[in-house]
Amino acid sequence: MSNIAASIITIGDELLIGQTIDTNSAWIAKQLNQQGIDLRRRVAVGDEWQPIINALDDELKEAQLVIITGGLGPTADDITKPLLLHYFGGAMRTDARVLEHVKGIFAKRNRPMLERNLKQAEVPDTCTVLFNRLGTAPGMWFEREGKIVISLPGVPFEMVAIMEDEVLPRLLDRFESDAIIHHTIVTVGEGESFIAEKIQSIEESLPSHIKLAYLPGAGMVKLRLTGKGSDEAALNELIVGYKNKIAEMLKDIVIAMSDMPLERVLFEQFMLKGKSLGLAESCTGGYIAHHLTQVPGSSAYFKGGIVCYQTSIKENVLGVSTDTIMMSGEVSEATAIELAKGAMKVLDVDCALSVTGLLGPATDEDKEPVGTVWMATASMDKVVSRKFVFHYDRIRNKEMAVSMGMLMIYKYISDVN
Repeated sequence: MSNIAASIITIGDELLIGQTIDTNSAWIAKQLNQQGIDLRRRVAVGDEWQPIINALDDELKEAQLVIITGGLGPTADDITKPLLLHYFGGAMRTDARVLEHVKGIFAKRNRPMLERNLKQAEVPDTCTVLFNRLGTAPGMWFEREGKIVISLPGVPFEMVAIMEDEVLPRLLDRFESDAIIHHTIVTVGEGESFIAEKIQSIEESLPSHIKLAYLPGAGMVKLRLTGKGSDEAALNELIVGYKNKIAEMLKDIVIAMSDMPLERVLFEQFMLKGKSLGLAESCTGGYIAHHLTQVPGSSAYFKGGIVCYQTSIKENVLGVSTDTIMMSGEVSEATAIELAKGAMKVLDVDCALSVTGLLGPATDEDKEPVGTVWMATASMDKVVSRKFVFHYDRIRNKEMAVSMGMLMIYKYISDVN
């Protein structure tokens, strides 16, 4: 079996100027991959007739499936529907089911319906209508010479609903492709060059239908094994075998055997070892707490955090000595240690992490370089502190501080028996 080649075209000026982040393509790509469909290209074009036509022409040269999102609304800049009518021919017709649905939406909301809203029920008679239960713009499925073009609304939750209700089941029935299987190992503490050197013999032994990708992040590297084959069970067994060999060779730095964020790893470790955690965040402004609480049930171990952005909160809430701040500065090892100890006491936890730093762009009175961050973990047994110096802009420095902070928490919990 050969895999179907697909492309995604996203339409909208807002995508080109960065006003809107394209999350649709990432979601669609993941769903296609799970069905064994190869996504070859993702293309973004503005709300202009000819660029969209050109994109369709180009993608249909290589792809058997093209999915378009955007441009299906009721306003003048929504040109996708008339463009597809021109591209595939035919005439507009009113779809009775869609019309009834649109009228029902406006009646339920007790809002007047305009002529342009009624036109949402008009579709080219050369397409199969893809019902949109969450909105007024239906999706459309066109076919020509064995190739498929699917047009979906750009509103993410509407797009997802149509994909799940209409598109994915049809694609599953229509195409039989090789299985595509991914397995991921998460490592911390070493760079990709070190890892590549360590597992070179395994990587060189991989068969041609299994690929290894290095996905570096802040303080961590994910190793993703991807395989394609007609026998899914045999393929999975083969990949798992290589995965286990790699994990054994890197056992000192492996923290997870599946693709999960660090906050999920922390949740599982704290739950396993029955410990509690608290935070004292200055420069990260509660961003570490945000990440930790993305995991459902995290309240079982994470008691809370204190955003100690101003000096008075460090002193009056967490008990940092005025002398410490005067002598060592707010961005210092001494202050980080006192913050961690204070958070441990105030929040009544087994372990507390503190973060205090200068993310930029301005320097401070302590004359620490921009990007300097001190962190500390405090528990009943010990205190561990560490200094970081990041060299990016303010937002990236904060992201790095969050990642390093969570890694310090991981180091604490992984050492607990």
